[in-house]
Amino acid sequence: MATDYDTPRKTDDDVNEDSIEELKARRNDKSASNVDVDEFEQAEGLELPGADLSNEELSVRVLPRQADEFTCMSCFLVHHRSQLAAEKNGDPICRDCAA
Repeated sequence: MATDYDTPRKTDDDVNEDSIEELKARRNDKSASNVDVDEFEQAEGLELPGADLSNEELSVRVLPRQADEFTCMSCFLVHHRSQLAAEKNGDPICRDCAA
């Protein structure tokens, strides 16, 4: 949100001058805007257009680990050898996990 720094600001005296009635009205306005909605019930009726993927299958080509790659024994991701930071108990650890 953009802020106009040239507008006059309220001082502590101005803030203290708010009447009790104004403060009560603000509190009532805020509490009236809260609505008790069951999120599960609301999401159950939500339909996405063209979202029927029940007959779809994902096909992903999986490549075996290459000779210049390793599996980090902390995060279990496959990294290039350049990401090898150390070996802990003989297990390779990547730079991200070692940091």
